[in-house]
Amino acid sequence: MKIRFIPTAAALAAACALTACSTSSSGSDRAAGPDTLTVWIMKDSVTDAFLQRFEKDFERQHKDTVLDVQIQEWDGIGERITAALASKDAPDVIEVGNTQVAQYAQSGGVLDLSDKVGELRGGDWLPGLAEPGKIDGKQYGVPWYAANRVVIYNKDLFTKAGITSPPRTRDEWLRITGKLNRGKTQGIYLPGQNWYTLAGFIWEEGGELAEKNGDRWKGSLDSPEALRGMDFYQRLQALGQGPRDSDEAKPPQADVFAKGDVAQIIAVPGGAKIIEQANPALAGKLGFFPIPGRTAGRPGTTFTGGSDLIIPAASAHPDAAYQVVKSLAGEKWQRDLAKTMSYVPNRTSLADALEDDEGTAAMAAAAARGRATPNSPQWAAVEATNPIKEYMTAVLTGSDPRKAATDASDAISKTLNS
Repeated sequence: MKIRFIPTAAALAAACALTACSTSSSGSDRAAGPDTLTVWIMKDSVTDAFLQRFEKDFERQHKDTVLDVQIQEWDGIGERITAALASKDAPDVIEVGNTQVAQYAQSGGVLDLSDKVGELRGGDWLPGLAEPGKIDGKQYGVPWYAANRVVIYNKDLFTKAGITSPPRTRDEWLRITGKLNRGKTQGIYLPGQNWYTLAGFIWEEGGELAEKNGDRWKGSLDSPEALRGMDFYQRLQALGQGPRDSDEAKPPQADVFAKGDVAQIIAVPGGAKIIEQANPALAGKLGFFPIPGRTAGRPGTTFTGGSDLIIPAASAHPDAAYQVVKSLAGEKWQRDLAKTMSYVPNRTSLADALEDDEGTAAMAAAAARGRATPNSPQWAAVEATNPIKEYMTAVLTGSDPRKAATDASDAISKTLNS
């Protein structure tokens, strides 16, 4: 099997300069035998065993194609993909972060796959993967897999508080969390700068982080809807002892939860494994539920992370490349990927692939209402300075919410329009 690891950004940059980012044979050589398709997959996205199964099956069904899978590091990937898209002999298929598609599509080096959406059953795609892949009405990114946050809770603490089932609505969530927040127990550990969680609360209220009007963007944290989302965050955050001036990584919230006196955190389901490693006594005592929405029976809106697949315009074999994308995004390999990696499949109708795992089932239920960050090539620059975090801390430490939101919105607008 031809799975190769690309070790460093420097090595790849040198290779790109010399070979136009392709290790495939030249066009004349390709004509003499099967086409070699170069596929870039990010490190740790999938297991080697998954890739081996996929390659064997694909090459069996496509006798005229050989796959050359190359594993890429996330560090520095933006520069490497940008260079590849500008080359004359780019890879044929590239895995990209779902919120990165706009950045790459802006270059004009990505194929428009809008005419394939129906065949790929795009009407059933997760919104949080499909929307970032669609720029100016054209579909450049095909959803591959998703992951999103859920609530991880301590079942023993719920039982001691007399709580027999997870909350179904946000109001019920506040009541339960208040009941849990007694004595030495924190109802929830929610750091003040967990802005992905805030984004979900804003979207649930009908607000946006930023909106586009014509060719201009405007930060929207100061809208009435967004302010209601921040108000809910403030009320929930107060039902614990989370720091107001840091995010979930400082300190690592899994370590805080592992001490045993925190009833809930908001994290991806995989966070439970980290908690159990830190405190084996909690093994089997952790539960999961989707972040509640405003009404019963419908999970709250959440930020969806994950990956899309793109085909560079410079691909020498765009039709064969599409067959790779079609296979990876199809039901057979989506189900395999879900079981192998505990990812959420790209289609809502495939959520049953995870129903035997409580954590991933909760994640899949929430993913149906997932969203992504504003679809702008400049959004990465917003995250680099992140005025949203500063805004959250300002509100939580007593600043006027509307004034703080306006300041943050102005900063977002300036960056997105730069």
